[in-house]
Amino acid sequence: MALSFLALSKAKPRDKPYKLADGHGLYLLVTPQGGRYWRMNYRFDGRAKTMAMGVFPLITLAEAREKREEARRLLAAGSDPTATRKEIEAQEAFEATTGFRTVAEEWLAKREREGLGDVTIGKIKWLLEFAYPSLGDRKMSEITSMELLAVLREVEGRGRHETARRLRSVCGRVFRYAIATGRAEHDLSANLRDALTTPRVKHLAAITNSQQVGPLMRAIDGFDGHAVTRAALRLAPHVFVRPGELRHAEWLEIDFDKALWSIPAEKMKMRRPHRVPLSRQSLAILSSIREVTGTGKYVFPGFQSIKRPMSENALNGALRRLGYSGDEMTSHGFRAMASTLLNEMGKWHPDAIERQLAHAEADAVRRAYARGEYWDERIAMMQAWSDYLDGAAIK
Repeated sequence: MALSFLALSKAKPRDKPYKLADGHGLYLLVTPQGGRYWRMNYRFDGRAKTMAMGVFPLITLAEAREKREEARRLLAAGSDPTATRKEIEAQEAFEATTGFRTVAEEWLAKREREGLGDVTIGKIKWLLEFAYPSLGDRKMSEITSMELLAVLREVEGRGRHETARRLRSVCGRVFRYAIATGRAEHDLSANLRDALTTPRVKHLAAITNSQQVGPLMRAIDGFDGHAVTRAALRLAPHVFVRPGELRHAEWLEIDFDKALWSIPAEKMKMRRPHRVPLSRQSLAILSSIREVTGTGKYVFPGFQSIKRPMSENALNGALRRLGYSGDEMTSHGFRAMASTLLNEMGKWHPDAIERQLAHAEADAVRRAYARGEYWDERIAMMQAWSDYLDGAAIK
């Protein structure tokens, strides 16, 4: 006898589970705890099986009967309803992960696990925000080249040619990850390489004339700003690391006894650990600021919170206060200054200079053979460089 809504509504728990049958295998299972579950018994390949169809009253009697009839159609066609439903659910779950934003965030999480630096992760997230409004909810397999180009052109239209170029590169990495995980078939960004405006290369300003080093060092010595900024500004020319590496320096990385600063791979642009021999002058600067910030994590903490490193604009701002415009000198320019003048001295092996700059060898063959660290020479070179800076300052 077929069930009715009244009969279902009156179904009360008993000491043992019991069933209320509706026909063709469909029934309501009532448990002692008060649960009411739709079930369907059927046979497939000679085996008795049971398929769950939901909970009453969330699934009504009419909906349960529709599910039963669909199951019977599948059985008539030679398919197992339970297996078919699992396949559909798996496909739906997979489809839910194919959106551009979902894939991008999954790829970023993977890169974070692989040790990509926080600063780089932050920049990639910032770039992807340009794409999310238009592409975020779109399935990777359905995005077209013209859609991606429209996003890039919009960024270009704001005069951000370099940003558009970097965004195309990041989107390419997202698409390639999607291909590797079965959610896309083509890297659309590859077709757009020549569609964007090629930005003019703008080299960061740096003092590379030996005659200008003395005035610069004297100006730095006379800087009367915040003690943390002053110490970072004084140390920067001696160690000539990248500005981000200097800002994120931690006291745990500094070994005063060994006169060594060890920078972990995750903080380095090339993702390789880097060692900086510390000259007497560098150690003196670090010793002086240790009295101010030595109880915290960062050597050069921010003004608002000691739990964060100093602002990325702090050193360039200090140089502007000293009268050096952005076209004359930048915090990154200390690297070019050291590279140029150390090479001009002719005393040091070029590879020793390149190792201290933590540059990656562009030539793959040369990179395979140039494995020497030139460590002893680098120690001597860093002390000689600090002596040179001191000498230039008093001329």
